Amino acid sequence: MKTLQPTSEHFQLLKIRQVMKVTCLARSTVYKYCADNNFPKPIQLGKRNAAWVESEVKEWIEQKMLQRAQPR
Repeated sequence: MKTLQPTSEHFQLLKIRQVMKVTCLARSTVYKYCADNNFPKPIQLGKRNAAWVESEVKEWIEQKMLQRAQPR
């Protein structure tokens, strides 16, 4: 298991609306990608309350940016 160094960036959490805004994905797409292991999983904060680690979402976006530069 990967151990995180305690920095403030690792502990910034995004709610689903923020994730949707920064990724331009629909709510259903975010959850589908999570289920397909193609997007970071949320942290369950309660029964009906979840949030994503901001640095993981940013890393996912960076990977998408790198993929567009690779030839198909």
